[in-house]
Amino acid sequence: MSKVDWSKVDRPQLVLQRFPSRRSIVYGTKGVVACSQPLAAEAGLEILRAGGNACDAAVAVSAALNVTEPSCCGVGGDAFCLFYDAKTKEVKAMNGSGRSPAALTLDYVRSQGVTGRTIPSTNLNSVTVPGAAAAWVDAVETFGKLKVADVLAPAIRLAEEGVPVSEIHSYAWQRSEPLIKAASPDAHAMLLNGRAPLPGEVMHFPDLAKTFRAIAEQGKDGFYKGRIAQAIVDLIKSKGGVMELSDLESHTSDFVEPIKYAYADEVTIYECPPNGQGITALIALGILDALQQDGTIKPLSEMDHNSVEYLHVLVESMRLAFADSRYYVTDPDVVHVPVKELLSKEYLRKRAKQFDPTKATVDIQHGSPVQSSDTVYFSVTDQWGNACSFIQSNYAGFGTAAIPHGCGFTLQNRGSCFTLEAGHPNELVGGKRPYHTIIPALATRGDELFLSYGVMGGFMQPQGHVQVLLNMLRGFGPQAALDAPRFCISAGLPDSEVKSTMGAGDINAEVFFEEGITEETVQKLRDMGHEAHIISGPGRGLFGRGQIIQKLRTADDKLVWAAGSDPRIDGHAVAQI
Repeated sequence: MSKVDWSKVDRPQLVLQRFPSRRSIVYGTKGVVACSQPLAAEAGLEILRAGGNACDAAVAVSAALNVTEPSCCGVGGDAFCLFYDAKTKEVKAMNGSGRSPAALTLDYVRSQGVTGRTIPSTNLNSVTVPGAAAAWVDAVETFGKLKVADVLAPAIRLAEEGVPVSEIHSYAWQRSEPLIKAASPDAHAMLLNGRAPLPGEVMHFPDLAKTFRAIAEQGKDGFYKGRIAQAIVDLIKSKGGVMELSDLESHTSDFVEPIKYAYADEVTIYECPPNGQGITALIALGILDALQQDGTIKPLSEMDHNSVEYLHVLVESMRLAFADSRYYVTDPDVVHVPVKELLSKEYLRKRAKQFDPTKATVDIQHGSPVQSSDTVYFSVTDQWGNACSFIQSNYAGFGTAAIPHGCGFTLQNRGSCFTLEAGHPNELVGGKRPYHTIIPALATRGDELFLSYGVMGGFMQPQGHVQVLLNMLRGFGPQAALDAPRFCISAGLPDSEVKSTMGAGDINAEVFFEEGITEETVQKLRDMGHEAHIISGPGRGLFGRGQIIQKLRTADDKLVWAAGSDPRIDGHAVAQI
């Protein structure tokens, strides 16, 4: 068998142009896993075959993705999930996001030379307490059937035995190589012979395996107390941070009531409540509902898909929704978030009146989103009819890319989502959760599950939730709903493939359209006042990477799952046999 001399292989250029290959819907009668990495999907299947339910398998996938796709997620980040319980027909939510260090204040950040509206993404004061480890343990113990140690076993094996690096993920890794090298003394743990790995090269994560074993054997204490906690604190303090062991020891996941909106009296969409931005999707759907009900626009189903009128009304509805959510969404334990008011029919009708069918109008009062695609979303269903919609993230790429000594994972920079503006609802305060971009979604018809789905990617996520849901309601299958070209209002984190002229919270009419939406259509939108751009190639990552599992019933009432996986990333959907 021939061997590849990787030292002589040029770093490949990623080709992500017209998606020339195609994917079919994946059907299954037992469990299904849809995620962004094939080996992580196999980890989920392993747990389903061992008798685990959708939640057990989702946590197995989550941990495995830390090994197979560390540029986007890991135990140094946060997680959220929605769980559909087939027995009770209830949707339950878990917030696994962490809080800022208790001693961190706006004055302290300013004293460290930060002058902008947000904490820079490489500043370790942007590190909030990682919530993923507790989220794994708490989710399994609350919704699952197996032991945490059993659920983490596939990820431990992958980390120890090594995993070949996938194509798109390798591209992201190469782009982040300078960041990793500069972030901490343990950069070697995330590099191969001092560099980012190429596609097909095998990465081993022995330190990460030790971290996983500590969680498997000691539960949450294995992460939030002892060696790992001390390593986190030591690294952050070495770079001017103020996190203490007490910040880690006091961390908790929260089980909360999901928020929801009944769209067109047809489907009910569930999102996690603030501090997540899921409410953005619900506000947008409410505005679209109001516009159709009062006759301002004809039904969306009667508009040509991705036509000028269709895209204009979706873009404008999303922009109005973001204007509110970017201002109001914060930690509800610290500042009241008017969720009920924002989702009231009266308020949504009022917001809808600001829509102009002839031109772009930008609400300059509260803000407009920036964008990043460094998150992983995945969906898992099981043979009993349960579904787990799960998402986790480092925030920007590898997060800070800083690796606590001997731990094998990077620390997130979610604190960059705080606003450094005194009096703002999302103002930086010690012990507070910031505005959070990562959001899973579920949809039901009546009390029966319809979809377990999501679209990862910073502020693209609620935009993706709305677009793929509407695709499904037009009659698209799960795969076609994900394949269809999308739009994204704004982009612009420092490591984004597409640069924006916007700063965080600034206002303009900038919107990006994916290749596949015609130049003629985009030009007409420009004529209406949209600052419109067409994106192709690797930049298409800004449109997010989604997964969908749809629940179907045969004529004789047998359960069938139908799943799709986004072509903008390396993964796929797989079914249990």
